Amino acid sequence: MNGRVAAPKSTRHLQELERILRGEAPPPPIAKLLGLLLTSVETGRVVVELDASARHANPMGTLHGGVICDLADLAMGASMATTLEDEESFTTLDLTTKFLKPIWNARLRATGRVVKRTRTLGLIECDVEDEKGSLVAKVFSSCMVLRGDEARGR
Repeated sequence: MNGRVAAPKSTRHLQELERILRGEAPPPPIAKLLGLLLTSVETGRVVVELDASARHANPMGTLHGGVICDLADLAMGASMATTLEDEESFTTLDLTTKFLKPIWNARLRATGRVVKRTRTLGLIECDVEDEKGSLVAKVFSSCMVLRGDEARGR
């Protein structure tokens, strides 16, 4: 546990992420498509990495902002998932990204952290850093917890 977020009573979501981390389960399709790698999982905190290269470039030749958003969204969504009970799911309500510097080729690390979790909402933040530890982007998200029929199939 990260000290701020209570561990759920049941841990199916956390266990599934740990299985992906150990290579016992496949990563989500978007992670495979973009080359995102889950590197750390704990309650309320997840780290995802990416080797950004020319294949992720926008028309100007720098890393496409949407790729940074996908990287952060996976780290934040997974960190939110670690706080869910087995019968719960969630949906993202918003995603706000502050881009701080251009990237061409770099190993990026996105650290998603649940800042506050209530019964119905989660506030998550993410630092995206390059291999030198320099902040590339700061990303924020809020999520709504789903239960019952709303959570089925999600």
